Amino acid sequence: MSTCSTVSRELDEPLSGTAATARTWLLLEQPGPWGAKALTSSHLDPALGRALEAAVKGTGVRIALIRRPGRHADCGAPTMRQVYAAHTAPGNAWLHSATVRDPRALLDLDFTALGRGAHHTFDTALDARPHAGAPLALVCTNGKRDRCCALLGRPLAAELAATEVEGVWEVTHLGGHRFSPTLLVLPYGYAYGRAEAHAVKEVLHGVQEGRMAVEGCRGRSAWERPGQAAELAVRSAVREYAADALRVVRTDGAAPRWQVTVAHVDGRRWRVEVAQGAALPPRPESCGTSILGSPARMEVLAVHELSMTALAS
Repeated sequence: MSTCSTVSRELDEPLSGTAATARTWLLLEQPGPWGAKALTSSHLDPALGRALEAAVKGTGVRIALIRRPGRHADCGAPTMRQVYAAHTAPGNAWLHSATVRDPRALLDLDFTALGRGAHHTFDTALDARPHAGAPLALVCTNGKRDRCCALLGRPLAAELAATEVEGVWEVTHLGGHRFSPTLLVLPYGYAYGRAEAHAVKEVLHGVQEGRMAVEGCRGRSAWERPGQAAELAVRSAVREYAADALRVVRTDGAAPRWQVTVAHVDGRRWRVEVAQGAALPPRPESCGTSILGSPARMEVLAVHELSMTALAS
C-alpha cells in the first residue's frame, strides 16, 4: 500500500499555500517518545499539556515539542529544557531562547502579547535572550501522528545532524504529512515540503543572509493559506527573495475565492486572485486514516501589479 506522501508526490500535488498558520511559535524541549497528540501523550505532564493547549487557543501562538535528532530512549525527565519563541511577521521577525528547569513556568507567559509579537513576556518570565546561534530547522518526525514523518523525517534530521548542520531539531507536528519530510525554518516561519538535506542546507544558508527560498516552499506561517499562496506567487513573478520584503496587507473574499493584496517594502503592490480547489483523485490525506478525502489546494489564478494611480484612489 502506498503511503500518503508517495501518492502526493506521484500526483505532483502543489506545495504552495499548505503551511501551518501561526504568527508565533513556542517550542519546548521534551525528549523521549511522543504520541499522536504529543502535548498530552508524551512524558510531559499531560495536565500541563492540556493547560498549555488551552492557554494558546485564539492567541496566534502555536506550541510544539522538540527534541534532538537521534534515538529516543526513555531517559526520564531532563534537568533543564530548551525553550524557543519565534515571531514570524515581516518587520518584526525574531527568535528568542531560554532554558527552564520546570516547564510549568511557561504558564506565566502572556500568550496574547506573545501572539502579537511582544517578546518581553517571554524574556521576563523565562529570563530569555535573543537567539545568537544558527536559524532553527525543525523537521517533523512524529511517526505516531503519521508514519511518513518517521520514515522520511527522521532520516533527514539525522543526516543534517550528522553533517553538523546547526539548529536542527525534531518537532512534533507541522501539518501536511503527505508532504513529508516537512520542515519549518525560524525565525521567518517559512515551511518546506519534500525536503532534502542539500536543499535544507541552502535554505539555512540563505536565512543567515536574510533570504528565503521559493523552491519547495509551502508558505510563511504568519499568513492564512490564501495569503501564503499569494505571497509566493509574487515572489516567483518578480524574483524577490529577501525574507522580509513582502507582506500580506489585505485579503478580500471568502472560500473558495479571494483577492489578496501583497505589498513590497519599496511601495509596490500586487492584487493576487486565489481560488481554493480540490486535489484529486480522492484519497486518504494521512496514513493515519482510511477515510477518502480531497485535500484543499490553493490555486493562483492571476497576479496583477497595481499602478500608482490605483493605489492613490
